[in-house]
Amino acid sequence: MSRKLKASLAGLLALCALAPTTPALAAVSFPDIENEVMCDTCNVPLNIAEAPRADQLRREINKLIARGQSKDQIKATLSERYGPAILALPPASGFSLTAYLVPVAVAIGLLLLGVVLLRRWRRSGRGGQHDETPLDEDDASRIDAELERFGR
Repeated sequence: MSRKLKASLAGLLALCALAPTTPALAAVSFPDIENEVMCDTCNVPLNIAEAPRADQLRREINKLIARGQSKDQIKATLSERYGPAILALPPASGFSLTAYLVPVAVAIGLLLLGVVLLRRWRRSGRGGQHDETPLDEDDASRIDAELERFGR
């Protein structure tokens, strides 16, 4: 190899090493995105949909991947064409944010309710342990008589 060729290759390698790599430029594969897109006919994720419409969407997504679009760009394109219902997860903004916040709020509320009820249960009756009241002499003698009658 000549010196010029070696220097050119070294320079090219240095440029490649210094080039910024961004997630948007990363290659997207079909399995990366098919579970995040819904079939708009049968309303199931595309990775398990079997309708002919699902096959059309798969071909469309593969074309977008071939054009070099990123995962976010593909999801945005599909959302523009078919509406936000095409995405398996709603966007985390606006009214759709409630789909993420409501389950968390319910779980926290149930946890707090459990703590409050547990404290009340412990305070009242000491968790099922009741104070024993002594028996009257009449009651004690009646119980003893019954026990003797049954042979105990």
